[in-house]
Amino acid sequence: MKNALVLIILVTSTPNVFAMTVNDPTLVVEEFVTGLSSPTSISFVGSDILVLQKNDGKVHLVRDGILQNNAVLDVPVSNNSERGLLGIESVGNNVYLFFTESLEDGQTPLGNRIYKYSWDGTNLINPILIKDLPATPGPNHNGGVLAKDLDNNIFAIIGDLNRNGKLQNFESGEPDNTSVILPIDPSGPILAMGIRNSFGLTVDPLTGNMWNTENGPSTFDEINFISPNFNSGWEPIMGPATQEEIDSLPGFEDFVYSDPEFSWEDTVAPTSILFINSLSFADYSDSVFVGDCQNTLYRFILNEPRDSFVFSNPDLSDLVLDVGDNSEEIEFGSGFGCITDLEMGPDGFLYVSSLYHGKIYRIMPADSCIVPYSGDMIITNSCTLYTNVNVPESVLVQNNSVFTISSDVTLDIDFSQHNLTVESGSGVLIKLDGKIT
Repeated sequence: MKNALVLIILVTSTPNVFAMTVNDPTLVVEEFVTGLSSPTSISFVGSDILVLQKNDGKVHLVRDGILQNNAVLDVPVSNNSERGLLGIESVGNNVYLFFTESLEDGQTPLGNRIYKYSWDGTNLINPILIKDLPATPGPNHNGGVLAKDLDNNIFAIIGDLNRNGKLQNFESGEPDNTSVILPIDPSGPILAMGIRNSFGLTVDPLTGNMWNTENGPSTFDEINFISPNFNSGWEPIMGPATQEEIDSLPGFEDFVYSDPEFSWEDTVAPTSILFINSLSFADYSDSVFVGDCQNTLYRFILNEPRDSFVFSNPDLSDLVLDVGDNSEEIEFGSGFGCITDLEMGPDGFLYVSSLYHGKIYRIMPADSCIVPYSGDMIITNSCTLYTNVNVPESVLVQNNSVFTISSDVTLDIDFSQHNLTVESGSGVLIKLDGKIT
């Protein structure tokens, strides 16, 4: 129960003041959105961001970088411990929400339910119940994260809800859709079992392989590669297993146990997991980022097949951060509080939501050109454009600046109405396969 207690304390305690930092001097961290209340998951719908608030069941909209005053949806949630409005994923204008539904906020749970909504640009409408999952006894280990694969199929992860059945590797107890990863839309058989609790689920954009994070009790949090019919080993096993422990598993259908790709001997409460796929983070194309609930953003380097990690520090060669090991190699950033979600935005930048800071942070290259949501783009300091963009109006390059367009990036300007003006002493550098249209 240790991780549950950690999360409750973080939500209810007075937050400390942290300085958000990353160890790459070419990157900067900025506060992108403030004024949120216990934000959990976020999702981009076009250039808009939909943000979930755990305890009040409200979905807020961030448009043009501004948090809008009114919620676009308010659902009644049971919110004690780890219950609440937990997960979001979007495909086009279809938006999926995972929440612990109740008749009123803070009341008895009706179930952990997944609804499909339509986004009309202003509100989430036309809810359709996709999946009704258990919520008791709980109140922790609800999981609640949603993810989509390369074909836009939707998956959900749910923890054990403190149950002890076959899906938790006990001899008895009928399968009940706890401790599993399962396809939601379209529905199908469970993909993985034996999961204690998880706040992180993602798919590798290059291989299509699924990964998750898993929270242990007082020892051994995990990062797992989800092979088909994967058995994560809970309840007997957390962290790397002995052969005796593996042999003691009762076996359930054709699910097969394998050790985690990484473990922390002392729990850190890992949360969101994200593969980097962005021109602005080109140096991290071989990386997986993981957040935790103790201020830290981690970076793990993938092997060539992208199914495990490689380390230069011999302390980590056993794939475990043991107590006393040096963790500097994997610690990428700090001061983020309890990270609840990591997402790449359409601008190619990394967005980080923080539960008890009530904020969304943005991490980006220090030399990035920031494209305004409206009006002219005026460049007074040399900068680089890292993602395809339609400039809202004209572009003016001045003050002896160089406007660089990265390889494979297109700057789209409507020259029938707007201009690209480069003042004397300034310039535009277009790298290989970059374009202005």
